Amino acid sequence: MTRIPTKTDILDWISENPTLTSKRDIAKAFGIKGAARIDLKRVLKELEHEGHLEKRKKTYRDPDRLPPVSVLQVQAPNADGDLFARPLEWHGEGVEPIVLVVPRQSDPALGEGDRILAKLQVVHEEDHNYEARLIRRIGSSPRKVVGIFRKGAEGGRIVPIEKGSDKEWTVAADATGGALEGELVEAEQAGPKGRMGLPRARILLRLGDPTAPRAVSLIAIHHHGIPDDFPEDVLAEADRMKPAGLKGREDLRDLPLVTIDPSDARDHDDAVFAEPDDDPKNPGGHVLWVAIADVAHYVRPGSKLDAEARRRGNSSYFPDRVVPMLPDRLSGDLCSLHEGVPRACIAVRMTIDAEGELRRKKFVRGLMRSPASLTYERVQAAMDGRLDDQTEPLLDPVIRPLYAAYAALKAARERRQPLNLDLPERKIALDDEGKVVSVDFTQRLDAHKLIEEFMVLANVAAAQVLNEKDVPLLFRVHEEPPADKLESLRDTAEAAGFTLAKGQVLKTEHLNRLLDQAAGSDDAELINLSTLRSMTQAYYSPKNFGHFGLALRDYAHFTSPIRRYSDLVVHRALITAHGWGDDGLSPHEIDKLEQTAQHISDTERRSMMAERDTTDRYLAAYLSDRVGAEFTGRIAGIARFGVFVKLDETDADGLVPIGTLGREFFHFDRDSGTLMGADTGRVIAIGMRARVRLIEAAPVTGGIAFEMLEIEDETYAGGARRVPGGKRRGKRPGTAPRRKAAKAGKKDAKVKRKVNRQRRTTR
Repeated sequence: MTRIPTKTDILDWISENPTLTSKRDIAKAFGIKGAARIDLKRVLKELEHEGHLEKRKKTYRDPDRLPPVSVLQVQAPNADGDLFARPLEWHGEGVEPIVLVVPRQSDPALGEGDRILAKLQVVHEEDHNYEARLIRRIGSSPRKVVGIFRKGAEGGRIVPIEKGSDKEWTVAADATGGALEGELVEAEQAGPKGRMGLPRARILLRLGDPTAPRAVSLIAIHHHGIPDDFPEDVLAEADRMKPAGLKGREDLRDLPLVTIDPSDARDHDDAVFAEPDDDPKNPGGHVLWVAIADVAHYVRPGSKLDAEARRRGNSSYFPDRVVPMLPDRLSGDLCSLHEGVPRACIAVRMTIDAEGELRRKKFVRGLMRSPASLTYERVQAAMDGRLDDQTEPLLDPVIRPLYAAYAALKAARERRQPLNLDLPERKIALDDEGKVVSVDFTQRLDAHKLIEEFMVLANVAAAQVLNEKDVPLLFRVHEEPPADKLESLRDTAEAAGFTLAKGQVLKTEHLNRLLDQAAGSDDAELINLSTLRSMTQAYYSPKNFGHFGLALRDYAHFTSPIRRYSDLVVHRALITAHGWGDDGLSPHEIDKLEQTAQHISDTERRSMMAERDTTDRYLAAYLSDRVGAEFTGRIAGIARFGVFVKLDETDADGLVPIGTLGREFFHFDRDSGTLMGADTGRVIAIGMRARVRLIEAAPVTGGIAFEMLEIEDETYAGGARRVPGGKRRGKRPGTAPRRKAAKAGKKDAKVKRKVNRQRRTTR
């Protein structure tokens, strides 16, 4: 009679032979034949019911172990550049296995979100540690969508909130995640297209009421994939941090380094002080101090904090919240240069001459204590004679010397001629409920410019010192405009009656002359916007290509390590250059500077897009109860399907669908960026004055649609639109359904991004 193996025998066999786990393999191993297979099947079923084994197709495996060949999803590299992955099927108990991906030279580069088929080998049984060798890459992370859930009989559908996306997603009944009708949800693609060719989705998160005021930034955060929750181990690491002491640092606590920030600042990472230089060889010169939070002391290479900070790349700022790069224990506490408390810093002492030129610089690692946390408005008020109890004693010893040093830096700036664009910034004010109460333009005070010039000089000093000491770093690079964009700007300028020098090496001073010609004219905004759009985008690089916009040869970001990973890298480079400790740039970090530069350039763009989308949605919400009202503005963009108008009152911009422009057909000229009427020859161009009526404002998508009333005081009557050959197309805009205007407004996403792509700082 054939002996049936015990349960222990079977488990031991499977453990020792993870690739031979089918019923046939087990029967063959124990010599079981004929009717005895029925008894073996019974034992295997018992082991399965007891939870010792899991049946996968026709094989059995230990549920607390991964199969020898598994599907994994690659995670972001850690601080050392190692790739880890998580198993997509894990049903065991306890901690999820840790899988290290061991690449071979022939393997393709893997990125976060990639799904791979890999062969696994156990490294530490007790800790569930595995090593994985790539078999093949089988795809990337499923596409995600944020939208409104609409309940249906067999599950429901998701209506995306992204402008320009008309395609809905279907959700099966077992994939709704309990979402309610009208809720904002985040979902991922769940497989191939379903009925009617629509993609299928599985709901991952319920985000609540999409019309709630504070849902606006939440939509952008999830839509752009910005990490907004810190892992528990990262928070735990931050919570263990203690304030830095004086050991190994220069004592700067008696130096009156003050912070000057917006009134709603969430952190304070820079402090300044200035005094006249008493060196007789430098008459009229100044000594400037810029102290920056020593984030590198707390966020060390190889730590969980460092890996998370690098993953985020930077903080993201919204009108109602901040998604910080560092946990609040650091960003809002230990690293923030609060008034009256000792704080670790890296400071630079700079000597400038009477003309504002940098003559000497010296970096120190110190401990400071700020006597005051001031705002731009209070500092400016003090200089204008409106003192308060705190600024009065600081006026002569601190505030006036800052402005005296700024006067010298301003003179140097005027000689250097950085690009001098005049583009006001919007400030959206919210009430306690998160509802927009006003949209104003930020006032540019001398106090703002003072801090800006101090920070630019400190950034220059950091780049120069690291160049001199031949230590690798990340430069902030801004290259000159490409020839085609420059030629387009020249055409725009000539059409407006201005000139842009040709046939010479382009300098910012040439562009500034153009901007000066246009200043105060009706075409000033057109020339400023066109100049901005001709620019390339600034980025990070371990190679120094200079900064065209600032007219500087050496430039690196040093002054904001609480909110930018680039600055933390520069701080570590300074630590290495000066031999201040073991928390400088590691050889591994130096090897991957190129990847770090690309990654944080990408995260910066991601944040800018999310911040801009949030602003668009807040503006749409602000205007949503004014549908039918008339506004004045300027044409800010031209597309084949319509005209973008930017309002004077709020700087909001929306689309006028081309079908509502009049009774004639309009030709789109891509090269000149204009529309021309086929019958009248009327030309519509960027910069023209316009009066429009608001047709649609959709807070969830941020889409705004207008009806054109006047361009340059010429009335644009609605009506059927004629096409060549005498045929008519369309209906009078007054009778067109409002939903058509809304649908046309949604088409602005792709072109609007292109039109506004350069609406970001080049500093």
